[in-house]
Amino acid sequence: MSNEADEKGKTLQTKESEFALSVNPVVKTDKLDQYYHGHGKLLLSGEYFVLDGAEALALPTTVGQSLSVRYSPSFNPSLSWKSFDSKGELWFESKFEFWRFNTINSEETEEVKVLQQLLREARKQNPHFLRDEVDVFVETRLGFPLDWGLGSSSTLVFNIAQWAYISPFELLFKTLSGSGYDIACAQSEGPIIYQKNSTGPKWAPTSFDPSFKDKLWFVYLGTKQNSGQAIKSYKEKKSKTSDIAKITQLTRDMSNADNLKDFQAAMIQHEEILSKRLERPTVQQEKFSDFDGVIKSLGAWGGDFVLVSSELSEDKVKKYFAQKGLEVCLPFRDLILPPHDLGAQSSGKQNDLVH
Repeated sequence: MSNEADEKGKTLQTKESEFALSVNPVVKTDKLDQYYHGHGKLLLSGEYFVLDGAEALALPTTVGQSLSVRYSPSFNPSLSWKSFDSKGELWFESKFEFWRFNTINSEETEEVKVLQQLLREARKQNPHFLRDEVDVFVETRLGFPLDWGLGSSSTLVFNIAQWAYISPFELLFKTLSGSGYDIACAQSEGPIIYQKNSTGPKWAPTSFDPSFKDKLWFVYLGTKQNSGQAIKSYKEKKSKTSDIAKITQLTRDMSNADNLKDFQAAMIQHEEILSKRLERPTVQQEKFSDFDGVIKSLGAWGGDFVLVSSELSEDKVKKYFAQKGLEVCLPFRDLILPPHDLGAQSSGKQNDLVH
């Protein structure tokens, strides 16, 4: 009798459990928190011409952007997004539903539209992305001021692609514009030579760590440029094949220069080619003609950072630019990641993913 009672009890417990499950379905709780990080970027050579297949010297920075994800069981899942600047202050916040990533009780600003575009494209490339019954809480944190142009967008694209387990290049090319060098920088641990041709993006680590790096600085001009508009303007005119080849050679010359004089000579030639192509004076001619050294534009001309090279002491360089109202003068050694173990860092290609 005792065994019979036990069996009946087990059956009853099982049915009660089944009933409880049908009334209160168990929500999966096995989603683990995640963390991603991408390096910022500076393009030392090949700006604009990298879009036409020229080789470019690209430098990942010591600072970047992180993306952390936390999950919580939910019967009505949503995505809550918060972005913090380099001072730890909240600069963006929004909430989205999972079906089309439409906003929930928040204004559709330009930032919201860009994020929606990235999330929708990520879902398109990976239909399983954000399909679980969980609330998702995302926080992004910048390691540099938002207006510096060091890659707030590219690191976001890279981090979302890692999270969604898709190609960051595919996500970039289907949403924003650019050559993709910044995506390569986001996942590289040192300077790279980058090229985008008909077969897609490719890059390889380079040992660029100049002995004269204490004579190099990055100065912020305080006028962040719209890279998309700059690219559009550049593409309105066709580049000469000879100029593309020259830029590639200058990229190699800058990467391999073993003294400041040779490096500066390559900087000057590079500026002259771009000046003719863009039909505008160089930044040194326009703003710093009395500077004792050589200055080169980086990225979209007219804004963001410039590369400064000089035999002057650091104090004198900083004093010169401070008198021009430019207080952000960063030593190369502090901002740029040094070459990684070249044996451990392999060349990259379009579909490389780092998880």
